[in-house]
Amino acid sequence: METLRTLPGDDIRSMMWRYSDRFDLQMLVQSVRAVARGPVAHAVANGARNSHEWTAEKDNLLRVFDESGITTLFMEPEYGGYIAGPKNLALAIAAFELSWVDGGAATASLAGNLALEPIHERGTAEQKAFYMSGAAPQADATRKILRGAFGLTEPLPYVGVETGMLSGTLRIAEWREGQEPLLQVNKRGRFITNMDFANFICAAVESDDDRIKGTCMIIVHEDDPGSFDRGAPTRKLVHQLSSTRDPIINQRVPAHRIIGGYNIQDGVIVPNFSHSEIIDAVFKRTRVTVGLMSAAKLLSAIEPLIRYQRGRFRGGELEPGSPRYELGIQQKDDALHRTAAIWAMGEAAASFGFAGARIFDELAPLEAEKMSLYAAQDIRGRAEFKALKAREADAIEYIHLQAAGEPTARWKELNNDVIVKYIAVDALANVLCPAVKLWNTGQGASVMREAVSLMGGYGITEDCPGFLGQKWMDMQLEATYEGPEAVQRRQLSVTLLSPVFKAHLQTWID
Repeated sequence: METLRTLPGDDIRSMMWRYSDRFDLQMLVQSVRAVARGPVAHAVANGARNSHEWTAEKDNLLRVFDESGITTLFMEPEYGGYIAGPKNLALAIAAFELSWVDGGAATASLAGNLALEPIHERGTAEQKAFYMSGAAPQADATRKILRGAFGLTEPLPYVGVETGMLSGTLRIAEWREGQEPLLQVNKRGRFITNMDFANFICAAVESDDDRIKGTCMIIVHEDDPGSFDRGAPTRKLVHQLSSTRDPIINQRVPAHRIIGGYNIQDGVIVPNFSHSEIIDAVFKRTRVTVGLMSAAKLLSAIEPLIRYQRGRFRGGELEPGSPRYELGIQQKDDALHRTAAIWAMGEAAASFGFAGARIFDELAPLEAEKMSLYAAQDIRGRAEFKALKAREADAIEYIHLQAAGEPTARWKELNNDVIVKYIAVDALANVLCPAVKLWNTGQGASVMREAVSLMGGYGITEDCPGFLGQKWMDMQLEATYEGPEAVQRRQLSVTLLSPVFKAHLQTWID
């Protein structure tokens, strides 16, 4: 019987994950992998994870990210990037390769992108040009690279406990006749990534002034007037290659820093986007990447497991060629079957996650067109929700016609309708995003414990091959990133009941 002689290589995986036709992504894999299995692996092996302080060795990884092109991966070419169009799959691949070695290194890279996401998704043209180009490393060493932090820190708006400590507020500090208002930002954050080196923070705040309406996100610079206290380091047990602190911000900033801009109505500043509208747009896609971080850890465990099991009894008086010498622990079916189960989970989690990333690449241009169409008609907020709801029947019809595979006149009509296609793809994305996050990180963490146990006592040592014990611990944190499991289940309980998703499900069954 023919058996599998080796684990899948890059050529096979590029076909499995549907980027074999993307030379740029294949080169990205090699570039990020060189960083992950070089400087990042050396840092972990040298004990960089043993401290929650931000050290010179950790800070050097930022320079490595800059030089390898990882930092500019997020940017559009006009801002210094090198991949045009949607980048969910590209960013997912980068996170996957970094997490193969260390989740904290992946987080350090992704957190910079996360800080730019509110600006990328809902920022004004001026905000995008300034911050995107400023965050891209340039040959001009005299220019300071903009490095950001994403300052959400729920609860917002006030739910749960400790709201006084965790909330952020916004007041008008000064508003002279004919001049731009100056705003006072008061923000206390908890578990905010990148704070050791961030020189700006996108903070979620709520109005504490009758002259400002609702909530918004606003950009604060480290050199704005006031106090930019980076706060105490978070004493993490995991992801130690990323910087995490509890900042305290009390600064005065100009009103044009409100992300997405604002209008003035009857003497009241009205932000164009609430904080929840911005956060929904950001977290709608970033949870998939976190799920892939866990998938990478599972797949990275297979080769160390096989080496350990096969070589367990070598080095003694055994003769090469004997079953005990060649197979080691894998003489017993149990060890082999459990390893295969871990591998299967890793492959499924990776394929699931990359499918989600591809869906969001498909959704991104449709969403941009939808926003442009509705903005031209001044449709937003509840009016947009009603407008989309009114087209659901067309989207359901389109899904069934698409599944039939016959290019009828009606199918062509619906296929050319941006709103219909957006509704159809969005329904899938709304389910895949929490599903990938929930299954990959939650179930993945449980399966990773199996991998650690198969290494015996070696599995919980610092020098365990593949750093499996550390990866298992990291996955506990990843299961809580961007909302704990209860949040993902709650989102699934809503999105699974969507009539449009039910139409997708029915076509799969049929």
